[in-house]
Amino acid sequence: MTEITAPQDVSPMAAPLSPTMRDVVLHWGEMGQAWGVNRSVGQIHALLYLMGRAMTADEIAETLGLARSNVSNSLKELQDWELVVRRHEFGDRRDFFIAKGELWDILITIVEGRKKREIDPTIELLARAAAASAQDRQTPPDVARRIQDMSRFVGHLSGWYDQVKTLPVGVLVKLMNMGARIGKFVSGG
Repeated sequence: MTEITAPQDVSPMAAPLSPTMRDVVLHWGEMGQAWGVNRSVGQIHALLYLMGRAMTADEIAETLGLARSNVSNSLKELQDWELVVRRHEFGDRRDFFIAKGELWDILITIVEGRKKREIDPTIELLARAAAASAQDRQTPPDVARRIQDMSRFVGHLSGWYDQVKTLPVGVLVKLMNMGARIGKFVSGG
């Protein structure tokens, strides 16, 4: 096994990252960007999660080679998403940041945030559009029916999610592990 050492030009404040850790941090940033989140936000979240300890904004900036202002803005966004918590340490005036540690908590937090920002407004718009299209003589009946179908579908999907998120983690894991076999169970086959 090859020993990984930190490059000599790394600041003493920077946390040492193995090549594997760097790959995960970079990919998490790319994945976040594909989801409409700033790449730095994703990278900072991955770094904090992987490190499993509180870090200062300066330490994050040094480790990832990001501008301090970018780190500050990204940490604010991560706090808004409730994925990162700010804390203080006794005798130290700096702010420290730590990521939520449980993967299920992270997943639920991300899904809840996306639902609130994307799905809930869509449900509201489709409900208004379905009601309006029923009264609107300019909207063809087949289009009004499709809008109503969309409204019902997204509403059902949201309702299903609201039920599933209340299940204990152990049950969710069992459901995931069942995969396609769940269809046989539900259909009685």
